[in-house]
Amino acid sequence: MTEQDQIIKSKGIRQRSKSKITPVQLIVLGYLGFALLGTILFSLPIFLKPGVKLSLIDAMFTATSAISVTGLTVVPTHETFNNLGIAILSLWLQFGGIGIMTLGTLMYVAFGQRINLRSRMLIKVDQNQPSMDGLVVLMLFILKLALLIELIAAGILSAHFYFNYPYELGTAIKLGAFHALSGFTNAGFDLFGNSLQGFPTDYFLHFIIGVLLILGAIGFPVLLDIRSWYLYRRRFSLFTKLTTVTFFALLVIGFIVVIVGESATSFSGLPWHQKISAALFQSLTTRNGGLSTFDITEFRNATLMFFCLLMFIGASPSSCGGGIRTTTFAVILMSIFSFWRGKRNVQIFKRELFEDDINRSYAVFTVAIMLVFFSTITLLELENFTATQVLFEVCSAFGTTGLSLGITSELSTASKLIIIMLMFIGRIGILSLLLLPHSPRTKQKIHYVKEKVTIG
Repeated sequence: MTEQDQIIKSKGIRQRSKSKITPVQLIVLGYLGFALLGTILFSLPIFLKPGVKLSLIDAMFTATSAISVTGLTVVPTHETFNNLGIAILSLWLQFGGIGIMTLGTLMYVAFGQRINLRSRMLIKVDQNQPSMDGLVVLMLFILKLALLIELIAAGILSAHFYFNYPYELGTAIKLGAFHALSGFTNAGFDLFGNSLQGFPTDYFLHFIIGVLLILGAIGFPVLLDIRSWYLYRRRFSLFTKLTTVTFFALLVIGFIVVIVGESATSFSGLPWHQKISAALFQSLTTRNGGLSTFDITEFRNATLMFFCLLMFIGASPSSCGGGIRTTTFAVILMSIFSFWRGKRNVQIFKRELFEDDINRSYAVFTVAIMLVFFSTITLLELENFTATQVLFEVCSAFGTTGLSLGITSELSTASKLIIIMLMFIGRIGILSLLLLPHSPRTKQKIHYVKEKVTIG
């Protein structure tokens, strides 16, 4: 009998059955609580620069963007918040990036408390994991890895800003630490006012931030798998193989689309090495990073529409990113390919997928399409922007990417509320949204006679 079976048969499961609130609902309430607390904090003068006032809706927008690690902003971060405010913003990025239950696990371990069944179920929901096996190990790994990566990157970037730019030591450390955190959590916030566009040929900076974006978006289980392979030579899981192949395939495809589509237009006049750097970084950051080294408003509409697709797909499950996730996209493509070849089962890497996972993928994809479609239609009715601008903003919010064509600060209050909703849903995930109204005792007790319907 596995550890999970023993836990399920323990007293905790009887207590869970009596509860009136599900783990999904608790997690959603947790992120909602952080968003509301952030709204209050970011509106207080103590966290703002002298003479700056932040309306309630703008404070809510900023707080939601931070806890969902999106990066869309209605006010310039460096001109709005003082050092204390930036510190609080950094905490929210950390909470949102690694998940609130990761920090909860740390508190359990620090106080020597046993992580019970309900806590494991909350972790499972927060990290979008299929089972409860090895969750505590994963949480502690995420926390240690995140802090280690952010600390190393902060040191490297701080030294880079100090020795290569006219920044004082304190400013260089602040810039290095904040952008290391923003990079790894794929938050997209910056303290320069124009993202990284002021460093178009600083390829070292592009490389460090790019590595951080990959580590934060590839998925924590993938990083744990790589560690297990390196230390114990364990084989990679199907999740790791599928996620990694899909992630880097989209990165390469995005790079080709940008370099081919923009070389003769927005990239014209740039040296070849700058074109390659800008195209590669843009393909990577559009997936979920939000930071940019090039003014994306100069890109052609065709390229921007392709970016919408990349942002809609987003990052990998159990990562700092949003969107429908890479595995969802991959499973849908493979199921269509299998159907086209006349196969009843979906097979990949000598493994066969569960039908339940395929159904979940289509459910997530369908709901996400409907959400993006109706949000876009509503914003087009409320605003006077082009369809490309609105769709780009909607996909950026849903994918928790943070890129914008410059319309965020000009949105009306109603439109900001829609973007807030999209950022929040992008963080908690479509599956959590679908499971939100479920009762702990929801069971299908009645089955009817099955009947065929015409499809297509």
